[in-house]
Amino acid sequence: MSCDETVDCGRRRLLVATSVAGGVAGVAVAIPFVSTFAPSERAKSAGAPVEVDISKLNPGEMMTVEWRGKPVWIIHRTKEMLDDLTKIADKMADPQSNRTMQPEYAKNEHRSIKPEYLVAIGICTHLGCSPSEKFKTGAESGVSPEWTGGFLCPCHGSLFDLAGRVYKSMPAPDNLEVPPHYYLSDAKILIGEEKKGA
Repeated sequence: MSCDETVDCGRRRLLVATSVAGGVAGVAVAIPFVSTFAPSERAKSAGAPVEVDISKLNPGEMMTVEWRGKPVWIIHRTKEMLDDLTKIADKMADPQSNRTMQPEYAKNEHRSIKPEYLVAIGICTHLGCSPSEKFKTGAESGVSPEWTGGFLCPCHGSLFDLAGRVYKSMPAPDNLEVPPHYYLSDAKILIGEEKKGA
């Protein structure tokens, strides 16, 4: 090799080093740019399914989670609560949820996949208010002496039972909505998605 070729080798090394440095800088700039295309945490929470642990939800208790900006109630119903659903079915406007678009697993007396758990969106079907829980029964409830427990919408007085079914002759036209969901296990529910093939 001649001396001129040695200079070319040095230039080549400089060219390679510069290219590598430029490539690294390009990647460093591209990563934050590309990451802006990924959905934000807020966007994910707005539409993504929500996994809920119900292992500590005792019979007679309710918990509320958020899905798509809406409150979703999960109630662990007692045997007495379930028995009362049968007794008051004739007082309901749509006892089997046949009038409205509901998942197939909501078209039964208890409106749920598993009888002991109700999963429902806690928004009144009248004007979108959030009903209050009225789990105490009878006169102690402040609703009526025959009250078996459920929900009262304070805005216009719509009443719902512990299956989210609306009573007859109420301002709310339909039962509370049951969101798509399924059980990942005995202790976990995925809200916002239906089981594939179900």
